[in-house]
Amino acid sequence: MNTEQQYQGKCFCGAVQFTVTTQPVLMAYCHCDSCRHWSAGQVNAFTLWKPEALTVTQGEDEICSYNKTPGSVRKWCRNCGGHLFIEHPDMGVIDVPAAIIPELHFNPVLHVHYQETVQPMADGLPKMKDLPLDAGGSGEQLPE
Repeated sequence: MNTEQQYQGKCFCGAVQFTVTTQPVLMAYCHCDSCRHWSAGQVNAFTLWKPEALTVTQGEDEICSYNKTPGSVRKWCRNCGGHLFIEHPDMGVIDVPAAIIPELHFNPVLHVHYQETVQPMADGLPKMKDLPLDAGGSGEQLPE
């Protein structure tokens, strides 16, 4: 019997649907320019998953992708333009926007790329200048 938690997600129109299984590796906020532009928001709430945790269950042929940098492959629905996920092959994770996994309780533990913030947030969470050391960043924290 499979006792792993599964969460359902989908694009804006529902043409592409997926499940993520278990729990995310990390839940956090990103303040980088790329994420802000991609999400069309002041800050991006994200969840990171191991690639094997994500399964597209419908509409795989409707998924388009774009590589702004070699470190990320952004995916969206060709029908509605709804964002789906970002593959980070060098980091071994897939980033799924928290907003498209409605049943997942978003519990962020830090902020990344806070040096680029346009929306300061006083929430008591660590504010990383860029990324933690184990993710290839400087590990430097900025004051809230």
